[in-house]
Amino acid sequence: MSDRFANEADTVGKYTIAVLGGGSFGTALADISATNGHRVRLWMRDPEQTRSINEDHVNARYLPEFVIHPSITADCDLTKVLADADIVLIAIPSQSFREVVRKAGQLLSGKIVISTTKGIEPATFDLMSEILSEELDHARIGVLSGPNLAREIVAKAVTATVIASEDEQLCQIIQSVLHCGYFRVYANSDVYGVELAGALKNIYAIVSGMGAALGMGENTKSMLITRSLAEMSRFAVTLGANPMTFLGLAGVGDLVATCTSDLSRNYRVGYALGKGSSLAQAESRLGQVAEGVNTLKQVKQKASELGVYMPLVDGLYSIIFEGRAIASLVKGMMLREQKTDVEFMSR
Repeated sequence: MSDRFANEADTVGKYTIAVLGGGSFGTALADISATNGHRVRLWMRDPEQTRSINEDHVNARYLPEFVIHPSITADCDLTKVLADADIVLIAIPSQSFREVVRKAGQLLSGKIVISTTKGIEPATFDLMSEILSEELDHARIGVLSGPNLAREIVAKAVTATVIASEDEQLCQIIQSVLHCGYFRVYANSDVYGVELAGALKNIYAIVSGMGAALGMGENTKSMLITRSLAEMSRFAVTLGANPMTFLGLAGVGDLVATCTSDLSRNYRVGYALGKGSSLAQAESRLGQVAEGVNTLKQVKQKASELGVYMPLVDGLYSIIFEGRAIASLVKGMMLREQKTDVEFMSR
């Protein structure tokens, strides 16, 4: 951390913040940070999006109905955006994550770097914090995850999230930067569990969207969400996560939000599939990245390697990639699901 950075933290507590990613969540975080008095620069690839932010104070592509804080400046020049940033919030799709981090390179050295991306890198099965650790020297790394539907955040609906890091001071800084009357930030040291929960829940949001399209009742919905929680925590604990993390905002909180709201991109993809659209049609209609489809592929392979029982993952994979009938998913789960209700009991 630079002397300037330390002095700011000790005195006025105002930072220069770079947000990488021109999507809805990056825009929401930029808006909160600017509203709290921090200097905010937003990196986007699209010049037209950049113009819209700078001149109209609107993300015309993803959040066209909301005006964001006028002090936010957007730029397509990554070097300019990162040059004097103290804190970097990365909100880009997992498929592009390593590429952008490598491009930023030494510009991220010594800074607080926070991933907000909920996904798993193909081939490596790396989470975004692991990519940051592999690619960066001397950065202070954290993960932000939780039930955070961007449209509700920009509308200033009361929302909570989790900052995960083993660096206690980092957590305190991020809490001070993002905390406001409608956005609460809780801390957790289980980085892997928080991040994996955020990636896994996208799979089950697709399943829930399918179920909604098929007219599932409240009993079925509650069963589906509860068994999804059991399944994702079983998988995560096998990989070393703390099971208690899944009882918090990053686990059950995020799962409920994305499995019950049509603001969730993955839920909407599942709903379109349930109504008979192809995957290509569903993703095209969405116009944004639905991380759950890519995560499904990675988790299916890893679960098979580890021998982890995941009937919902197996069922969804067979529907999307093997042409199995959607109506068979719940029936198959009922026939195959284990009889144990609670995965992890406190002794």
